[in-house]
Amino acid sequence: MVKVKICGLKEEEHVRAAVEAGATWIGFMFAQSKRQISFERASKLAQIIPEHVKKVGVFVNPTEQQVREAVELVGLDYVQYHGSEETQFIKKLGYPSIKAFSIQSVDDVKRASQYEVDYYLFDAPGTNFAGGSGHVFDWTLLDQLSIPKSKVILAGGLNSENVCLAIAQINPFGVDVSSGVESNGTKDSQLIKQFIETASQKLTGVEK
Repeated sequence: MVKVKICGLKEEEHVRAAVEAGATWIGFMFAQSKRQISFERASKLAQIIPEHVKKVGVFVNPTEQQVREAVELVGLDYVQYHGSEETQFIKKLGYPSIKAFSIQSVDDVKRASQYEVDYYLFDAPGTNFAGGSGHVFDWTLLDQLSIPKSKVILAGGLNSENVCLAIAQINPFGVDVSSGVESNGTKDSQLIKQFIETASQKLTGVEK
């Protein structure tokens, strides 16, 4: 079954909705964004997340201290690097990691092979902030991918209407959504549940 990451959560009701629907990862946005959350608030929300659901902290060009503080305070399972972080920086910190890449060309896809991380997240270029634009990138660019699909997380403009097509075309390990489960710029519990159920049905065929 495809793994699902619900990103940019800030409210308890939305965290609970994601967990109950079967999310694999819950993402907290610590970088500058309209979805930004404090370490303290994320720590409180983390208390209602069961152990089998993994907590991800999303950063854009953070300092070592910021990452270490968030991991310790929130109890993060993964650190997602969504900026121009170098591979040595990620290795030095040593946490389970996800590296995000904004895809505009084949060169962007090939750049991912320079990193040694647990998962590679391919996203559309951001607008005002890194990622979270709600736009879809050209998925055919991932035909040039040399990284195993078992390490690929697909993001960028996904929603309940297009996630099945995305999974069929790319066959990623997981999918990531933020704006695609929002209504009027705010997370929507029903949209969260619908997205997870739709994504799960695509790979299981009959389950859920």
